[in-house]
Amino acid sequence: MFTGIITDIGTLVAVEDRNDGRRLRIGTRYDPASIDLGASIMCEGICLTVTDKGTDEGNWFDVFAARETLDVTRVGDWQAGRRINLERSLKIGDELGGHIVSGHVDGLATIVERSDMGDQITFVFEAPQDLSRFIAKKGGVALNGTSLTVNWVEGNRFSVHLIPHTLSATNWPDYQVGDVVNLEVDLMARYAARLIETKQE
Repeated sequence: MFTGIITDIGTLVAVEDRNDGRRLRIGTRYDPASIDLGASIMCEGICLTVTDKGTDEGNWFDVFAARETLDVTRVGDWQAGRRINLERSLKIGDELGGHIVSGHVDGLATIVERSDMGDQITFVFEAPQDLSRFIAKKGGVALNGTSLTVNWVEGNRFSVHLIPHTLSATNWPDYQVGDVVNLEVDLMARYAARLIETKQE
């Protein structure tokens, strides 16, 4: 479980394509000694399991993206040098600064507008039709692992506004119109909708 508060911007150091998925080596500021093998780290909004780690040529850890992950995300397109939003898993007693994020990507959203206003940016996204009903004005949404507040919703489009701190702590300045990002809708919204559906059955 995560909060959507990015704590490092990692760099994809190497990729190994295999029949059953992709092995990713990610350079990080995290101390590998503090990372357990089998631990979960959220990479661009995707909960992935650490399979190896090291300190040669800088700190790094390995994760494996299975075929199912490749099918619902853009991990298959990632190339060495890419900057990646990272978050360690939540510990009991940690401050919950964002909202509850599972790291299980629901779908992909496309950037349709980007408005730069000094050192702030507003993005407009287009979400899949089946997920847009879970996105509400002033509600929470996780985009590439970042917990963000929705400004407005019109049909299957919605906007978020990124302040200077968020821009400096994440890789969001890298994104442009046409780029596709990992979308996780608010868990509570999904359960609320399911409860309503159950009552109507």
